[in-house]
Amino acid sequence: MAKVTWAPGISTVSGALTKINKKSQHAGDEQMLLATHRTAATTSKDCNRLFLRGLKSVTRSTPVTSDEQLLRNRFAAISRAVQQRRRNLSYVATDVANFKAQKETGYKTLYQYLWHLCANEYDAQNG
Repeated sequence: MAKVTWAPGISTVSGALTKINKKSQHAGDEQMLLATHRTAATTSKDCNRLFLRGLKSVTRSTPVTSDEQLLRNRFAAISRAVQQRRRNLSYVATDVANFKAQKETGYKTLYQYLWHLCANEYDAQNG
């Protein structure tokens, strides 16, 4: 069995080291290399994991449900609303002032704050 040794000082590795180019004509032959390393996850010295995944193991095997489609539509609508609100100069001054007023106790970024506002508006309209 192969063993992965990470450089000293690395406490966490998580994610794809190589990815599959899905647009390539050879995508079916390519593989993705996923790695995980978490020192706090276990007391064992062997806390490394490497996985090879092909394109078929990455693609979805079940159809999208109606609930998932509703959530996707909600996310897309809120995302568009946030982008429009960020570009609308009539909202910028008041949004920035309101964001700064709540920053210590609420959302840490302006984008989070605007997302919250637009999500509340969307939920109120489509409740």
